[in-house]
Amino acid sequence: MKRQLTQFVDKYIKSINAENAAIFAGAGMSVSSGLVNWKELLREMAEELNLNVDKETDLIAVAQYYENEKGSRGSINDQLIEQFTKDVKESINHQILASLPIKTYWTTNYDDLIEKTIEKFGKITDVKRCTENLAISKPRREAVIYKMHGDITLSHDAVLTKDDYENYNEKRQLFTTALQGDLVSKTFLFIGFSFEDPNLEYILSRIRILLGNHTPDHYCFFKTISEDSYKICDEYLYDKIKQEHRIKDLKRYGIQALMIDDYNEITEVLLLIQTKLRRRNIFISGAAHEYGYLGKFGAENLIFNFSSKLAEKNYKIISGFGLGIGSSVINGTLTNVYNNQKGQLDDYLILRPFPQNITDPVEREKSWNHYRHIMLGEAGIAIFFFGNKLVENKVVLSDGLIKEFEIAVELGLKVIPIGCTGYASKELWKKVIDKYEEYYPDNPVLKDTIISLGQDNIDESTIINNLIKAINLLQNHI
Repeated sequence: MKRQLTQFVDKYIKSINAENAAIFAGAGMSVSSGLVNWKELLREMAEELNLNVDKETDLIAVAQYYENEKGSRGSINDQLIEQFTKDVKESINHQILASLPIKTYWTTNYDDLIEKTIEKFGKITDVKRCTENLAISKPRREAVIYKMHGDITLSHDAVLTKDDYENYNEKRQLFTTALQGDLVSKTFLFIGFSFEDPNLEYILSRIRILLGNHTPDHYCFFKTISEDSYKICDEYLYDKIKQEHRIKDLKRYGIQALMIDDYNEITEVLLLIQTKLRRRNIFISGAAHEYGYLGKFGAENLIFNFSSKLAEKNYKIISGFGLGIGSSVINGTLTNVYNNQKGQLDDYLILRPFPQNITDPVEREKSWNHYRHIMLGEAGIAIFFFGNKLVENKVVLSDGLIKEFEIAVELGLKVIPIGCTGYASKELWKKVIDKYEEYYPDNPVLKDTIISLGQDNIDESTIINNLIKAINLLQNHI
């Protein structure tokens, strides 16, 4: 991946962690899911007017001509409903964004793909479709979606024609005010917004007025003009020069261009953001009726001090409160957070105790597996301790810990079994060492560190130091 893109990822992650990140979604976000862009939306209307939409640069004018011709916008509303109520599936980019802890979305799109995808991830959305919605805030909302050009459910009020744009600040002034605040206080990533959209002059003029010189940098993806897609050299050179001027001009508005050669690179960038964010979330899996050479006291100290060290390093722990280790995870994290006055416990610990009141074994297994997928889906690294339980007065390997390992691998997490703690973790450690290249990046230091965690009878401080070392190394190896 280009250095410019990886540098952007690190900057944007800082904004996400500070809860200052925002997304601005343009038509390109929805087109990738099978919905039309502006040209295709207006193609039939232009044909009725005996115009060629491919020759038109002012598509807003085409929409206005059509309304003028019909004497009302009823036909336009019908076209909007037909095109934007199609049953389409959200794109991978929608899914990645919905999984991220981003709370602010702006869009010029009329469809409902953004809000529906976010809701699929179990989040509460607060959708602002019209000015009246801005006066009310939904309780416990986790994402606010501002539909500054309206919504398909209110097609009669969608911003589409010249009249709509000219009257925008009269009818939708509060959107302008809300956008002003967000542009000044948040870092925006524009996706699917080429700045060649028919509303370019309206959006840009509004942004320039709102931003002034007191705004953070914002970012927008731009596909590099490729000579391979042109038959005439002069046309290629013209479009290339025009793009260069547009990119320079956008800097006046605080918008930095992120250059890509293929639209798939957008997905790669979003995946990198997702992966790096999740790598800060550490899932701790463990079950212990017996504690091996460490003994019960030694094992509890190990988990306590390891959890405390993770909190000290600002990692977030996710735990299902496993048998024999859950309380040590909680106590270690609590001690560090409260002793160092580090803020909210929720920033360092997510607890997901398994539901215990399901009597049917089949239903319980189904429910617990679903639960494991939810927990592990929030993490980027999974650590495995011990792994044994008592069944009919006999100590056996923990099938739950093994299942969590399998789900972690399936979801793409980096797995670190602590082989020295024995039992299922020892077996899993042998498995990853035997096929090391399938589980870890090619890094000799990391490999030596993982190998060391399987040695017999190593002391607590060595285990913790090597574990933290492995976790730190994995932050920068995707």
